[in-house]
Amino acid sequence: KQVGVIDCYLFYLASSIRHITLLLMQRTIKPSLFYPIYLTLALVCVFSLCHADDWPRWLGPQGDSIWRESGILKEIPEAGLKNNWRHPVGLGYAGPAVAKGKVYVMDYVKTSGEIRNQASWKDELHGMERILCLSVETGELIWKHEYERAYYLSYPAGPRCTPTVAEGKVYTLGTEGDLLCLDAETGEKYWSKSFNESYGTTTPLWGYAAHPLVVGNQVFCIVGGEGSVVVAFNKDTGEEQWRALSAADRGYCPPSMIESGGKQQLLIWHGESLNSLNPISGEVYWTNAIKPSFGLTVAAPRIQGSLLFVTGMSSTSALLKLNDEKPGFETLWKGTITSSVHCNNSTPVMTKTMIFGCDVESSALIGVRVTDGERMWQTTSPTVGDLKKARHGTAFIVRHRDSNRYFLFSETGDLILAEMTASEYREIGRQRVLEPTNNTGGRSVVWSHPAFAEKSMFARNDKEIVRVDLASNAYKK
Repeated sequence: KQVGVIDCYLFYLASSIRHITLLLMQRTIKPSLFYPIYLTLALVCVFSLCHADDWPRWLGPQGDSIWRESGILKEIPEAGLKNNWRHPVGLGYAGPAVAKGKVYVMDYVKTSGEIRNQASWKDELHGMERILCLSVETGELIWKHEYERAYYLSYPAGPRCTPTVAEGKVYTLGTEGDLLCLDAETGEKYWSKSFNESYGTTTPLWGYAAHPLVVGNQVFCIVGGEGSVVVAFNKDTGEEQWRALSAADRGYCPPSMIESGGKQQLLIWHGESLNSLNPISGEVYWTNAIKPSFGLTVAAPRIQGSLLFVTGMSSTSALLKLNDEKPGFETLWKGTITSSVHCNNSTPVMTKTMIFGCDVESSALIGVRVTDGERMWQTTSPTVGDLKKARHGTAFIVRHRDSNRYFLFSETGDLILAEMTASEYREIGRQRVLEPTNNTGGRSVVWSHPAFAEKSMFARNDKEIVRVDLASNAYKK
C-alpha cells in the first residue's frame, strides 16, 4: 500500500518482460511476434530506471522521508562535495521542491521591520513574499511570482511551507495564509485564497506552517476558524469542497493521507486531538485526544504497516495500532520524560523496528525501539554538538532507500552521512554546505528541510540556495 506509482510502474514492466521471456523459452508463442514488444518494454524499463527522481513536495514523493535514487555516494570524499550552483534567495524556512527540471522555493524580501526571534513575541515586517522557479541544471531564474505581504508573528523570517508540484501546477502557502495555485511552467496564477479573509481567522503565533497536501483532485489545508480547521479545495479551481473540525488551536501539523482499515484516511492533528477523516466528505472516522503543550502539533504522524507514531511537545507521543478491518485504533504505548522521542521542528523517520527523531527538550537525536518506546541511544553530535542546555536542536532526517544509511541536514548547515541502527549512531562524514543565517536561543541556525533529487541535495538558508552533487560517479578517482 505504501509503494509509489513509479515503483508499481517499474514492477509492471519487469513482470511483463519476465512473462514474455518465459513464453518464449516455452515456445508457446512465436518469437518474431513479440521481439518488438520485448525490445520496447526493455528500453522503457531501462530508461525509467536511469531517470532521476523528483522531490515534488515536503518529505519527498511519498511524504515518507525516503530518497529512492540509486547511484548515490556512500561516503563524503576527502576533497569535499561539489556544488553544482548557488543562487541568491531571501528569508525563509520553506524548503525547496524539485520537479521536471525545475526547483521551486519560497522566500521573503524584507523592506522594513526588525527580526528578534523571541518566543511568543510578535515582530512586524513589511516586504514581498515570493515564489521562485529555478533551473535544476544551472540554478538560473526561470520565473518568479511576488506580492506584497506584511508579517506580524513570532519568528517572522520568511515562509514556512515547501511548494507542492502536481500535474503541471505548483501550490504554495505563505506565512500569513495566502494559498496560491500557479502554472508550474510559467508562474501564471490560476487561483488564490486568503485564509484570514475567507474564513474569519487570524494568523497563528508562528505563522501558517502546515504544508498543503495534494491528493487526487483535492488540496487539503490547515486553515482555522469555526468548523474549518481543515478545508478541502478543488485543486484546479480552488472551489471549496468541504470543511471540518473546530479547535481553539489549529496547530502546525500538515495533513497526511494513509490507507488503513480498507479506507483512505486523512489525518489531521490539531492542538487538541489527532483525527482521522474521510477525505471525500470530511466525515470523522475516529479521534484520539492527544494534546501537546502550546498547541504545538508540528511533526507529521509516521506510519509503518499498521503502526502509527505521533510525537509533539512536552513528552507527548504515542504508538497506535490501526484496525485492519475498519477505521479505528488502539494505543500500544505512550511516551514519558525518559522514553520515546518528542519532536518539534523536524519529523522523525520510522522503520519496522526503530524511530529516529530530534528531541525538543534535550536537542538530542534519539533512537527509539518501536515495540515499547525505549531509548536505545542518543547523541547531540548532529544537532547542537557540545552546546549545553540547548532546546529545539534540529537535524532533518532522510533515509536512503531501505538501508541503514541516512542523510541529515543539521541546523549548523552541515550535511551529515550516517548509519543508524538499533545499537548505534555512526557518523560516516560531514561537510558544511551552508552558513546558518538565522538564530534562536543565542545560537545560529538554518531551519529548512532540503530536497533530494537529481542525485543531489538542494538546500537553502536566508541568503542562497545551493545544489550539492551526491552522485557516486561524480567523484570517481
